[in-house]
Amino acid sequence: MADKTVDRGPWTGCAVMFLQSLCPGVNLLSLFKDREQGKFIVFKVIKLTLIDSAGGLGGYEILKVHDADPFLGVEVKFEDVSACQQFLESYSSGAVQQSLSQHACRLLTLPHEFTVETQLKASTHILDLCLDKLELCLQHIHLSQPERLRDEEIDHLEEQLQIQARGPAPQPTPITQEECPVPGNCFKFQNKVFEDRMLTAGDVQSFSNGVGRHWKHVGRALGKSCRALKGLAIDNLAYEYEREGLYEQAYQLLSRFIQAEGRAAKLSRLVKALEDCKLTSLAENILEIQPRE
Repeated sequence: MADKTVDRGPWTGCAVMFLQSLCPGVNLLSLFKDREQGKFIVFKVIKLTLIDSAGGLGGYEILKVHDADPFLGVEVKFEDVSACQQFLESYSSGAVQQSLSQHACRLLTLPHEFTVETQLKASTHILDLCLDKLELCLQHIHLSQPERLRDEEIDHLEEQLQIQARGPAPQPTPITQEECPVPGNCFKFQNKVFEDRMLTAGDVQSFSNGVGRHWKHVGRALGKSCRALKGLAIDNLAYEYEREGLYEQAYQLLSRFIQAEGRAAKLSRLVKALEDCKLTSLAENILEIQPRE
């Protein structure tokens, strides 16, 4: 892979990712076109994959999901060169395809492994043919400027995601009725009670995949109650693992937290830190993919 670009000025570009399921009986295009619930699930798979591969929630937006039979086309506008670069690196390494497969298998409740064929284009350029030339791919995407605003259908799907992330609206209760206390081994998130537990390797991996450039903010939030993450600890981690990239920096952050706190390194503390950093979608993702005891 080429050296990382140092240009961090105003930057936009557009790319289209084409997706086709290779699993018999699972047609992403048909799911998106024919069923309201299927449309939402496929969109959520795409959105979670972008969160994993582009370094979080910012720096890009989905403009349109369209019929490119036999493929499903996903048009993405990048508004930040760093997010675009991280997506390209994830795509080149196969991480995008892996994330697509994992989220699709989970959300579509498939009994078998899900495999997907992908193709990435910017205008007429097939980027799969030049993924080893990062700067050239960035240039093609930058020259392919978006020609439309976000589709109204995408606005609706994004709104559905936000509603789901917030959870069901709380029901009014009589003033005289006391709220049920949360058990000591549990915690509340979005009006739902979850059993608290020590952080697992799966939690660390999900966090590292999804937090992107925001890992420092989460580290400082955790550092309010963790001596090992106070002072220059976060900056030292960033410097020590700069060459390994954002995933490794985030991974080492949580690993250090777990090592320092031991049995006190609980899921509730990570979720609270994510809430403090306004990363509730990532907290929801971590809670949803973990098996509840």
